[in-house]
Amino acid sequence: MKKRKIEIMDTTLRDGEQTSGVSFSAPEKLTIAKLLIEELHVDRIEIASARVSEGEFEAVKNITKWAKTHDHLDKIEILTFVDKGQSINWMKRAGATVQNLLTKGSLNHLTHQLKKTPEQHFSEIKETIELAKKEGIVSNVYLEDWSNGMRNSEDYVFQFLDFLTKQSVARILLPDTLGILTPSETYKYFSKITTKYPNIHFDFHAHNDYDLGVANVMEGIKAGAKGLHLTVNGMGERAGNAPLASVVAVVNDFFKNEVEISVKETALYSVSKLIETFSGFRIPVNKPIVGENVFTQTAGIHADGDNKNNLYFNDLMPNRFGRKRKYALGKTSGKANIEKNLQELGLALNNEDLKKVTQRIIELGDKKELVTKEDLPYIISDVLHNNLYEERITIESYVLTHSKGLKPSTTVAVKIDGELYEEHAQGDGQFDAFMNALNKLYTKKNMVLPKLVDYAVRIPPGSNSDALCETIITWKTNEKQFITRGLDSDQTVSAIKATKKMLNI
Repeated sequence: MKKRKIEIMDTTLRDGEQTSGVSFSAPEKLTIAKLLIEELHVDRIEIASARVSEGEFEAVKNITKWAKTHDHLDKIEILTFVDKGQSINWMKRAGATVQNLLTKGSLNHLTHQLKKTPEQHFSEIKETIELAKKEGIVSNVYLEDWSNGMRNSEDYVFQFLDFLTKQSVARILLPDTLGILTPSETYKYFSKITTKYPNIHFDFHAHNDYDLGVANVMEGIKAGAKGLHLTVNGMGERAGNAPLASVVAVVNDFFKNEVEISVKETALYSVSKLIETFSGFRIPVNKPIVGENVFTQTAGIHADGDNKNNLYFNDLMPNRFGRKRKYALGKTSGKANIEKNLQELGLALNNEDLKKVTQRIIELGDKKELVTKEDLPYIISDVLHNNLYEERITIESYVLTHSKGLKPSTTVAVKIDGELYEEHAQGDGQFDAFMNALNKLYTKKNMVLPKLVDYAVRIPPGSNSDALCETIITWKTNEKQFITRGLDSDQTVSAIKATKKMLNI
């Protein structure tokens, strides 16, 4: 059976830009247009509304100029209005050749917003379409509020469609403008229309107010839609539009024997991230396909199952979308999670050491510390070096103060062979004050501290300010020089941990 081709029309640059607080610059719009067409391979893009602003006009001119030189001009669409040719003139000056004409798809909108009869509206639409044809502009027609039109004024919708199917129209665009449809309604309404007009190209434009956008798109496909309107990251007014990445995955997995689309899956994530940066519209970490966490296994049992026979994989394999599977490290981690991360780093541990490292990661997770794969070598070093000496000295408690205009100070309580000692000192920094307090305490005990000869702090490559940091301190006595390491998310605390190891060594 021959597959039905479904056109993907991306409206990120028009409907998506109606996301509250989002405004793309002209260079950003051009970059996004190029990515959508040449990287993602969408069939069409809706890039602007006519007559909005001078900045929008310049952005459209940039895109149409590029599209014309790359043979993509027929893929560039502009939202226009029934306005006695003003939108058509705007398009001509901007170099665009495809209009998506906004009309009224419900009697409610027609009578209360335009205050016109169907006949008056149809007459003005006909004039606009004929003018567009005369100017070499292809016309698609939006039936705004079509979903409410089918619910409350179905006769009007079919009267309108009878009229439109006799006009010079390439596509009829059916939007669920307010995102009110249920999946069963979408199938029912779309089927009625595609059954009556089997040779007409109908697009479905879903909004996501009830989080049913993707489900409604599925029903639209079943009912014969020949085109889908989507946005990157589900951007759009209110709760946004049906998201491109999710719909592409759904179509490829659940309709692969019936329909085909041209979108390149492997480019979805990279384009999504770039548009996140340009828009400032953050992608939820659990958003399907493009969210940061959606290919991350957290529970240890899942990693164990993946080790044994990929038991926790589904068809949404990360490599399809240019991504990698990750295994989170935290309080729910098991040995399998850690082994997966160690494999990626090319490291191996025996069972006993693996248990110790697992326990340390669980402890960090309980403290809400963020643990990454890059932290693992530092954690391993910290845990395995802990057992090289007998712990006779413990730092029971300390208070670190740092105030503007005052020298940093530390009060520290240290237990040596079961006996508690306390001292207070100031210094040039918190750690210097800590060391001065220790020095005072050791002097009273007629003990001598090693000399600190080098102090280095590092965090894993690519980490953020909340990363675990490792402090490496080199100490020198009369007999030898040695190094201790401390690991914590707080730099001063990690230095104190390194110092405690020194005291015991």
